[in-house]
Amino acid sequence: MASTFVEIDSCVLHTRVNGPDDAPAIVFANSLGTDLRIWDDVVAAFRKTHRCIRIDKRGHGLSALGDAPISIQRFADDVHGLLDRLGVERAVMVGVSIGGLITQAAYASRPDRFAGLMMCDTAAKIGTDDLWQQRIDMVSTDGLAAMADAILERWFAPVFHRDRRVELEGYRQMLVRTPAEGYAAAAAAIRDADLRDAAPRIAVPSVVVCGAEDGATTPEVVSAFAASLPNARYVEIPDVGHLPSIEAPEVTVSTLKTLLEEVNHG
Repeated sequence: MASTFVEIDSCVLHTRVNGPDDAPAIVFANSLGTDLRIWDDVVAAFRKTHRCIRIDKRGHGLSALGDAPISIQRFADDVHGLLDRLGVERAVMVGVSIGGLITQAAYASRPDRFAGLMMCDTAAKIGTDDLWQQRIDMVSTDGLAAMADAILERWFAPVFHRDRRVELEGYRQMLVRTPAEGYAAAAAAIRDADLRDAAPRIAVPSVVVCGAEDGATTPEVVSAFAASLPNARYVEIPDVGHLPSIEAPEVTVSTLKTLLEEVNHG
């Protein structure tokens, strides 16, 4: 695995690139409170045929937070800065939760750059301003450990809690080790993001995925988002919560393979 630190817009970001340099590129964007490792099982299926590009967004994983303000557009600009650095002209982008918002913003900035999009457990507007402000206030006051149980309930389906307790504890550690400042900044970016006007202009083939047991972005919210896109199909995965790349990597891989074939991207 090629882990690299790059400086984009005066911020040091942690990235990981797997696969041949001349292969078709896939870009992955993570959820709130996670890092690029949530895509490990998915990347493993594509690393021989595609150039898999991952990035820890500002304030997460091994990336610095950088200067304020932090916004969804700034996260998207970091993606474009990394693709410019790597010489990638055309890609398929995959994002989950806030990563789905980043995917939408990246497309809106440079629609010519993307052959297709896969957006998991996301929407063009996620939650309410009050909900996110409460979350920001809580993490700033009490830290992520105080919120972890509630977050994990939304992240993972009951079957995951029952049968995969060791992994559950591992992802709890990933969550609580996220810097509180980085989590709060990203939560504020979600609070302030409203991409509903831009969604109908996503012209490339897209697939919108949702776990049937998602307690953060429910199937009702995600399916309505899919319906707002002119060229999207909706895939719902049973017994899965908010993070299908962890809970159902095989389905995530097969869904992405179908999209790649549809857009002739490797």
